[in-house]
Amino acid sequence: MDGPEIEVRRSKRRRRTVSAYRDGDRIIVMIPAAMSQREEAEWVEQMVARLEKAERRRKPSDDDLMRRSAALSDQYFGGLAKPHSVRWVDNQNSRWGSCTPGDRSIRLSDRLRGMPAWVVDYVLVHELAHLFEAKHNEAFWAWVDRYPQAERAKGYLAGWSAAAKLPAPPGEDDDVDEEIDQVD
Repeated sequence: MDGPEIEVRRSKRRRRTVSAYRDGDRIIVMIPAAMSQREEAEWVEQMVARLEKAERRRKPSDDDLMRRSAALSDQYFGGLAKPHSVRWVDNQNSRWGSCTPGDRSIRLSDRLRGMPAWVVDYVLVHELAHLFEAKHNEAFWAWVDRYPQAERAKGYLAGWSAAAKLPAPPGEDDDVDEEIDQVD
């Protein structure tokens, strides 16, 4: 099978609108009952293409992540943050992303797929900043806060974590508190 299974549902109540959505591995296309077979074929092709394009936008590939991280590095770090790899992973259930500065690799949790682009961008900026500062210290947050939607994204992720009953993402005071505790 070349593409997804497509199910066409005709509705007598539907007069002019056509819609499509994904249901598991199938794409459901809703059309008016009075539509001709030729019109149906044209609309199905058009709606499947639209749906798949929207899904690609919401779920970027590893290559898309790498390109996006390069653009964010240019915009917020003057091109100084240069990861060797950026990829999606499915084994991060308590983190949104991680960075290994030694090999300059960045990994983003699959849980971010489908979230708004500005949230994914925030996590990329956060992990890019780790290429300069390993800890969540004042210098680190100065880099991250160059991203104008940083606070909004932190709130979004904190809310998502609370709703999913997961630990909150790291806060600005995490490493600072640890350092203070060690001094005392």
